Amino acid sequence: MSGGVDSSVAAALLVRQGWEVEGAYMKNWINEDNILGDCPWEQDIRDAEAVAEKLRIPFRVVNFMEDYRKRVVEYLLAGYRDGITPNPDVLCNREMKFGVLLKYAQEAGFPLVATGHYARLHQEPDGRCRLLAGRDANKDQSYFLALLRQEQLRSARFPIGDLEKPAVRAIATGLGLSTAAKKDSQGICFIGNVRMRDFLRAYVPDAPGPVVTVDGRKVGMHAGLHLYTLGQRRGLGIASNTPNEAFVVVEKRPEEQTLVVGFDRPDTRGLYATRAQIRGISELCDPLPEKATLFARPRYRAQLAAVHFERLDGDAALLTFETPQRALTPGQICAIYRGQELVAGSVFAQVHHDYPAALAHV
Repeated sequence: MSGGVDSSVAAALLVRQGWEVEGAYMKNWINEDNILGDCPWEQDIRDAEAVAEKLRIPFRVVNFMEDYRKRVVEYLLAGYRDGITPNPDVLCNREMKFGVLLKYAQEAGFPLVATGHYARLHQEPDGRCRLLAGRDANKDQSYFLALLRQEQLRSARFPIGDLEKPAVRAIATGLGLSTAAKKDSQGICFIGNVRMRDFLRAYVPDAPGPVVTVDGRKVGMHAGLHLYTLGQRRGLGIASNTPNEAFVVVEKRPEEQTLVVGFDRPDTRGLYATRAQIRGISELCDPLPEKATLFARPRYRAQLAAVHFERLDGDAALLTFETPQRALTPGQICAIYRGQELVAGSVFAQVHHDYPAALAHV
């Protein structure tokens, strides 16, 4: 229970269904130095505890700060130092909620862990579980579960996966839960309402370097490549001097400490791509074939895109998108679907910037 409305209603539904339920808040991070501004973990605990009291279920706070630092924060910071863009929320689900917390729960006598994710489970007669997108297309969070393994799915429950967000809030209001109108968190997983840029600046030293255009013209300086993501438009602080067009980030060159920008056009070199390699494939239920036509979501909120999947050596594969994709980013998670089913997740390892400008049709 994170102190939000989704996990509050998830707990309420389980109680209604007759499950023996206990609420747990994962204390993963404490902003002791107050260098990151708003990290409202104390209020979140109070909110979760108030909901548990209303539902008449036990509640505990579990301290996983050391595990979180080792499994999520160090991975996050190392990725940004190396010039890639990792996704801490996806890793948090695999390593913490359905890793450390699940192990803790099972050792305490609880076989299952339920969360407030908007995703659905379908259990096969043989006991295998398939993960489906949430019923609410606007809130579907299956993407964030893309790296889960089958044994984790078998021990998971997602009680609100068949509901839409307004219905969740209506249930919370009807039950008189104090979190009914609480705003959704926009911060890093279990750290709080903290912008990624602020978090990185607190823990990764600035490493200034030049900003150049795709044709090599220097247009400014940046504070560090880790503070920028491919496709980023806002916060660059560089005027393009071209009416109605702003610069976007199209490339990061760690070996030169150089940030490359261009205009947000389909024909800008490096901004769009049709081919990428993925590595560390995690298959949720069935093994993927050697070749297949599937659908991929290259980032949360991105539209599903038809993709040709071709397995390479080991746990790697080549993805060829039927339509050019904007700002495919090494380190980000790619979720792979067959219809409504999330079948696999992986990490973008390499993007092939060979998309021909002459064929631009996005």
